[in-house]
Amino acid sequence: MPTPIPTPTPDSALVIIDVQNDFCPGGALAVAGGDEIISRINGLMGDFATVVLTQDWHPANHASFAANHKGAEAFSLTTMPYGPQVLWPTHCVQGTQGAAFHKDLYTDPAQLVLRKGFRAGIDSYSAFFENDQTTPPGLEGYLRNRGVASVTLVGLATDYCVAYSALDAARLGFKATVLEGAARAIDLNGSLAEARAKMRAAGVALEA
Repeated sequence: MPTPIPTPTPDSALVIIDVQNDFCPGGALAVAGGDEIISRINGLMGDFATVVLTQDWHPANHASFAANHKGAEAFSLTTMPYGPQVLWPTHCVQGTQGAAFHKDLYTDPAQLVLRKGFRAGIDSYSAFFENDQTTPPGLEGYLRNRGVASVTLVGLATDYCVAYSALDAARLGFKATVLEGAARAIDLNGSLAEARAKMRAAGVALEA
Protein backbone atom coordinates (compact mmCIF):
# COMPACT_ATOMS: atom_id res chain seq x y z
CA MET A 1 0.00 0.00 0.00
CA PRO A 2 1.38 3.46 -0.87
CA THR A 3 1.92 5.84 2.01
CA PRO A 4 -1.03 8.23 2.20
CA ILE A 5 -0.20 11.86 1.45
CA PRO A 6 -1.00 13.97 4.53
CA THR A 7 -3.70 16.58 4.07
CA PRO A 8 -2.60 20.07 5.15
CA THR A 9 -4.47 21.46 8.12
CA PRO A 10 -6.85 24.05 6.64
CA ASP A 11 -6.29 26.59 9.41
CA SER A 12 -2.48 26.60 9.10
CA ALA A 13 -0.27 28.97 7.11
CA LEU A 14 3.41 29.00 6.23
CA VAL A 15 4.77 32.55 6.00
CA ILE A 16 8.12 32.66 4.22
CA ILE A 17 9.92 35.88 5.01
CA ASP A 18 12.14 37.69 2.49
CA VAL A 19 14.15 34.87 0.88
CA GLN A 20 15.60 37.33 -1.62
CA ASN A 21 18.93 37.67 -3.36
CA ASP A 22 20.09 40.66 -1.34
CA PHE A 23 19.66 38.70 1.91
CA CYS A 24 21.55 35.66 0.62
CA PRO A 25 25.34 35.24 0.21
CA GLY A 26 26.65 37.72 -2.33
CA GLY A 27 23.77 40.13 -1.71
CA ALA A 28 23.83 43.71 -0.48
CA LEU A 29 22.66 42.76 3.03
CA ALA A 30 23.70 39.12 3.07
CA VAL A 31 22.67 36.95 6.01
CA ALA A 32 25.25 34.23 6.67
CA GLY A 33 23.88 30.89 5.48
CA GLY A 34 20.76 32.53 4.07
CA ASP A 35 20.68 30.17 1.11
CA GLU A 36 21.12 27.06 3.27
CA ILE A 37 17.50 27.12 4.42
CA ILE A 38 15.87 27.12 0.99
CA SER A 39 15.70 23.36 0.49
CA ARG A 40 13.94 22.87 3.81
CA ILE A 41 11.53 25.73 3.14
CA ASN A 42 10.64 24.21 -0.23
CA GLY A 43 9.93 20.91 1.48
CA LEU A 44 7.59 22.53 4.01
CA MET A 45 5.24 24.12 1.52
CA GLY A 46 3.13 21.02 0.93
CA ASP A 47 2.37 20.75 4.65
CA PHE A 48 0.31 23.96 4.74
CA ALA A 49 -3.01 24.90 3.18
CA THR A 50 -1.90 28.52 2.89
CA VAL A 51 1.57 29.61 1.77
CA VAL A 52 2.59 33.27 1.79
CA LEU A 53 5.83 34.81 0.51
CA THR A 54 6.88 38.24 1.74
CA GLN A 55 9.16 40.46 -0.30
CA ASP A 56 11.11 43.50 0.85
CA TRP A 57 10.34 46.09 -1.84
CA HIS A 58 12.01 49.43 -1.22
CA PRO A 59 12.16 52.55 -3.38
CA ALA A 60 15.71 53.80 -3.97
CA ASN A 61 15.08 56.80 -1.71
CA HIS A 62 13.95 54.70 1.24
CA ALA A 63 14.51 56.34 4.62
CA SER A 64 16.10 53.21 6.12
CA PHE A 65 19.08 53.33 3.73
CA ALA A 66 22.26 54.79 5.21
CA ALA A 67 23.12 56.17 1.78
CA ASN A 68 20.13 58.51 2.05
CA HIS A 69 21.43 60.10 5.28
CA LYS A 70 24.43 62.37 4.78
CA GLY A 71 27.46 61.07 6.67
CA ALA A 72 25.62 58.08 8.13
CA GLU A 73 27.25 54.65 8.28
CA ALA A 74 25.46 51.41 7.56
CA PHE A 75 24.21 49.62 10.69
CA SER A 76 24.17 52.85 12.70
CA LEU A 77 21.04 53.84 14.60
CA THR A 78 18.89 56.88 13.98
CA THR A 79 15.51 58.09 15.19
CA MET A 80 12.49 58.26 12.91
CA PRO A 81 9.07 59.70 13.80
CA TYR A 82 7.98 56.14 14.65
CA GLY A 83 11.02 55.36 16.82
CA PRO A 84 14.56 53.96 16.55
CA GLN A 85 15.65 52.78 13.12
CA VAL A 86 18.75 50.88 12.00
CA LEU A 87 20.22 52.41 8.85
CA TRP A 88 20.87 49.58 6.42
CA PRO A 89 22.97 49.20 3.30
CA THR A 90 20.86 49.87 0.22
CA HIS A 91 19.02 46.61 -0.48
CA CYS A 92 15.98 45.06 -2.17
CA VAL A 93 15.34 48.08 -4.37
CA GLN A 94 12.16 47.69 -6.41
CA GLY A 95 12.71 45.99 -9.75
CA THR A 96 16.34 45.02 -9.15
CA GLN A 97 17.86 41.56 -9.14
CA GLY A 98 18.64 41.99 -5.46
CA ALA A 99 14.93 42.29 -4.68
CA ALA A 100 14.07 39.13 -6.61
CA PHE A 101 13.44 35.86 -4.82
CA HIS A 102 16.38 33.46 -4.72
CA LYS A 103 16.34 31.29 -7.84
CA ASP A 104 16.10 28.06 -5.83
CA LEU A 105 13.05 29.10 -3.83
CA TYR A 106 9.80 27.56 -5.02
CA THR A 107 7.35 30.38 -5.63
CA ASP A 108 4.53 28.61 -7.49
CA PRO A 109 2.97 27.03 -4.34
CA ALA A 110 2.38 30.46 -2.77
CA GLN A 111 -1.13 31.87 -2.94
CA LEU A 112 0.05 35.36 -1.94
CA VAL A 113 3.17 37.46 -2.42
CA LEU A 114 3.09 40.31 0.09
CA ARG A 115 5.39 43.26 -0.64
CA LYS A 116 6.45 45.43 2.27
CA GLY A 117 8.67 48.44 2.86
CA PHE A 118 7.47 50.17 -0.29
CA ARG A 119 6.62 53.46 1.46
CA ALA A 120 9.71 55.68 1.32
CA GLY A 121 9.36 57.18 4.78
CA ILE A 122 8.85 54.08 6.92
CA ASP A 123 10.44 50.67 7.22
CA SER A 124 8.47 47.47 7.52
CA TYR A 125 10.14 44.52 9.24
CA SER A 126 6.88 42.75 10.06
CA ALA A 127 4.53 41.22 7.54
CA PHE A 128 1.62 42.37 9.73
CA PHE A 129 2.48 46.00 10.51
CA GLU A 130 4.92 48.60 9.31
CA ASN A 131 7.37 49.88 11.91
CA ASP A 132 4.91 52.45 13.21
CA GLN A 133 2.96 49.43 14.53
CA THR A 134 -0.28 50.83 13.10
CA THR A 135 -0.10 50.65 9.28
CA PRO A 136 -1.12 47.15 8.11
CA PRO A 137 0.12 45.68 4.80
CA GLY A 138 -2.98 43.47 4.77
CA LEU A 139 -1.72 40.04 5.83
CA GLU A 140 -3.93 39.77 8.91
CA GLY A 141 -7.12 40.23 6.91
CA TYR A 142 -5.99 37.79 4.23
CA LEU A 143 -5.24 35.06 6.77
CA ARG A 144 -8.48 35.59 8.68
CA ASN A 145 -10.48 35.42 5.46
CA ARG A 146 -8.90 32.04 4.78
CA GLY A 147 -9.70 30.79 8.29
CA VAL A 148 -6.08 30.63 9.39
CA ALA A 149 -5.45 30.32 13.13
CA SER A 150 -1.87 28.99 13.20
CA VAL A 151 1.11 30.62 11.53
CA THR A 152 4.55 29.08 11.03
CA LEU A 153 7.30 31.50 10.08
CA VAL A 154 10.60 30.84 8.32
CA GLY A 155 13.11 32.86 6.32
CA LEU A 156 15.31 35.91 6.75
CA ALA A 157 16.28 37.24 9.11
CA THR A 158 15.38 35.51 12.38
CA ASP A 159 16.10 38.52 14.56
CA TYR A 160 14.42 41.16 12.40
CA CYS A 161 11.67 40.48 9.88
CA VAL A 162 10.92 36.94 11.09
CA ALA A 163 10.83 37.93 14.76
CA TYR A 164 8.81 41.10 14.20
CA SER A 165 6.29 39.13 12.14
CA ALA A 166 6.04 36.40 14.77
CA LEU A 167 5.56 38.91 17.59
CA ASP A 168 2.80 40.67 15.69
CA ALA A 169 1.15 37.36 14.79
CA ALA A 170 1.04 36.39 18.46
CA ARG A 171 -0.23 39.83 19.46
CA LEU A 172 -3.05 39.50 16.93
CA GLY A 173 -4.12 36.16 18.39
CA PHE A 174 -2.57 33.72 15.94
CA LYS A 175 -0.72 30.68 17.24
CA ALA A 176 2.81 31.53 16.09
CA THR A 177 5.77 29.21 15.60
CA VAL A 178 9.24 30.04 14.28
CA LEU A 179 11.27 27.18 12.81
CA GLU A 180 14.77 28.31 13.68
CA GLY A 181 16.37 25.66 11.50
CA ALA A 182 14.61 27.21 8.50
CA ALA A 183 15.71 30.75 9.34
CA ARG A 184 19.01 32.61 9.71
CA ALA A 185 19.91 35.71 11.72
CA ILE A 186 21.90 38.90 11.21
CA ASP A 187 22.73 39.02 14.95
CA LEU A 188 23.61 42.71 15.11
CA ASN A 189 24.91 43.65 18.57
CA GLY A 190 23.11 40.79 20.30
CA SER A 191 19.88 41.17 18.33
CA LEU A 192 19.32 37.42 18.04
CA ALA A 193 19.31 36.75 21.78
CA GLU A 194 17.07 39.77 22.32
CA ALA A 195 14.63 38.64 19.62
CA ARG A 196 14.48 35.10 20.96
CA ALA A 197 13.76 36.34 24.48
CA LYS A 198 10.99 38.62 23.23
CA MET A 199 9.42 35.85 21.17
CA ARG A 200 9.43 33.41 24.08
CA ALA A 201 7.91 36.05 26.37
CA ALA A 202 5.15 36.67 23.83
CA GLY A 203 4.26 32.99 23.58
CA VAL A 204 5.87 32.33 20.19
CA ALA A 205 7.01 28.71 19.93
CA LEU A 206 10.65 28.37 18.85
CA GLU A 207 11.25 25.01 17.22
CA ALA A 208 14.13 23.45 15.33
